[in-house]
Amino acid sequence: MTSLPVMTPDMSQEDMDRMLANAVTASNFLKAISHEGRLMILCHLVSGEKSVSELEALLSTRQAAVSQQLSRLRLEGLVTPRRDGKTIYYRLADDRPRRMLELVYELFCKDD
Repeated sequence: MTSLPVMTPDMSQEDMDRMLANAVTASNFLKAISHEGRLMILCHLVSGEKSVSELEALLSTRQAAVSQQLSRLRLEGLVTPRRDGKTIYYRLADDRPRRMLELVYELFCKDD
């Protein structure tokens, strides 16, 4: 596990700038997953690629609402679309959402 950075009075401006850039990236990621609809979409995509209509059925939500949440997740680089004819499928773009969901599960859902 990576150790957390420590801010010190003698930290270089370059290190401070890097830390700020990382904080902005992390903040945007957390904002993207802060909506329960987006979080549920990510939970469903952990098991594999799903079409918009599949997600609509799984979430019992209108297509417009699902598409709006997918748009935000796509904007943040968390999901990737694939078109097959008229159908659009989504999958996780990388391992970050899965790792985050594992942490959320451990913190909030796991029975001790």
